[in-house]
Amino acid sequence: MTPSTEDSRQYATFRVADLFLGVEVLKVQELIRRQEMSPVPLAPRAIEGLINLRGQIVIAIDTRRSLGLPPAEGEDTRVNIAIRSGDSVISLLVDEVCDVIDLPLSARAPVPENMPYEQRQMIECVFRAKDELMLVLDTNNVFENACS
Repeated sequence: MTPSTEDSRQYATFRVADLFLGVEVLKVQELIRRQEMSPVPLAPRAIEGLINLRGQIVIAIDTRRSLGLPPAEGEDTRVNIAIRSGDSVISLLVDEVCDVIDLPLSARAPVPENMPYEQRQMIECVFRAKDELMLVLDTNNVFENACS
């Protein structure tokens, strides 16, 4: 029997460094290859720049920096994930896009207390997905923290 939508949620998943992350699929507007970015002078360190998304100017947030992770080594092959956050759209730069997965709400767990503070404040909850933990990003907190 397939779980009903009331019993489960779909998540678009991706990787940033060694973290397996997800965002509720309803928040995802689109996936975009790495775009040319316009730098923003004096911007907070998590802001990578601005991209033009079909005429809409969107802030691109470096998810690695937001989560306190080291920069990627080698060629920059990150992908932009356009996310709806409130009334605006932001772009999250991620290392690799994975699958859309359906997870039962019963598999939801709180954020571990031993997780680094910088990461813990960006994570909404944790799910056991396949053979690893999936951290659900709180996109509103990611945006607020990146812009402060």
